[in-house]
Amino acid sequence: MNIEVKKDFQKMKDIILRAFDLGITHFDLANNYGPPPGSAELNFKNILNSELGAYRDELIISTKAGYLMWDGPYGEWGSRKYLLASLDQSLKRMGLDYVDIFYSHRPDPETPFEETMMALHSAVQSGKALYAGISNYNAEQTLKAIEILEKLGTPCLIHQPKYNMLNRWVEDGLLEVLENKGVGCIPFSPLAQGILTDRYLNGIPEDSRMAGESISLTKEHLHADTLVKVKGLNQHAEQRGQTLAQMALAWILSHRQVTSVVIGASSVSQLENNVGALENTGFTGDELSYIDNILM
Repeated sequence: MNIEVKKDFQKMKDIILRAFDLGITHFDLANNYGPPPGSAELNFKNILNSELGAYRDELIISTKAGYLMWDGPYGEWGSRKYLLASLDQSLKRMGLDYVDIFYSHRPDPETPFEETMMALHSAVQSGKALYAGISNYNAEQTLKAIEILEKLGTPCLIHQPKYNMLNRWVEDGLLEVLENKGVGCIPFSPLAQGILTDRYLNGIPEDSRMAGESISLTKEHLHADTLVKVKGLNQHAEQRGQTLAQMALAWILSHRQVTSVVIGASSVSQLENNVGALENTGFTGDELSYIDNILM
C-alpha cells in the first residue's frame, strides 16, 4: 500500500509515522495538494527533516504536476515549461534532490503528447526523478504515452487511475494496456471518498465531508441505488470478517494488473483499519460473481 499525503501537519505527521511503522514506505504527493496548494509538500519536508530523513533511501516519494498551481498560461496542464518548473518547485518545497516518481497528473488536450512525455524524460535524465508516471489517462492516451516514452528510452513505470468498486472505467481497456505493456497500476480513491465505508450506511453524518462544503463529494453522489449497493457490499464484507473499507481495498488488490493502492487516511485508526485489508485479499470466483451482481 501507499499513503497519500494531503492532511494538516500534526495529523499528517501521526499518520505518516504510523504508516512507516506498519511497513508503508511509498508516500504520494502532488504540487497542488493542500489547501493551500503546496502545503502538503511543505509539511512533508518538516516530517522528513525531523523524523524520516535517515530513511530517505528506503522511501519512495512521488509527486505530480498537471492541475492548476499558479495563474498564467504555464500554471497547469502538460507543457514542458510547466512540468519542469513545477518539479523544481516541488523539490524545493520538500527539500529533496530528487523524487522517486514524477507523474503527469492529467493529459493536456492542447499540448502535444510528445512534449509532455519529453518533459518526463528530461526530469528522469536530469536526475530530478528516478521514474516517470502518468495519472488519469484513458486507455488510448496511455498507450500513446507509453510508446513515446519507450522511444525516448525512459519507460513509463506506473499509472495512477481512479478505480474502485463503484467506478470501474479502467476495466474498459486500460488495465489490458497496462498488463500488455508491463506498466504498473496504483489506483487512487479506492474507497470512493468514503462511500465504500460504513460512514454513510445510515445517512449523512453532520460532521462528514458530504454534509460540508466539499465540491468533490456532495449528497448527489449518494444516490438511492448507490446506497443499496453499498449496503449489500457491507453485508458481504461482514461475512468475510472484514469492514466494508477492508473488503473494497482487498477487491482492488485482488486484480492481477494492480501493483498497489493509494489510501488517503484521515486518522491513525482509519489507517490501521485500511492496512487490515491485507489480512484477507483472496476472493473465490463465486464471491467475485456475487459482488458483480450487487454492483450491476
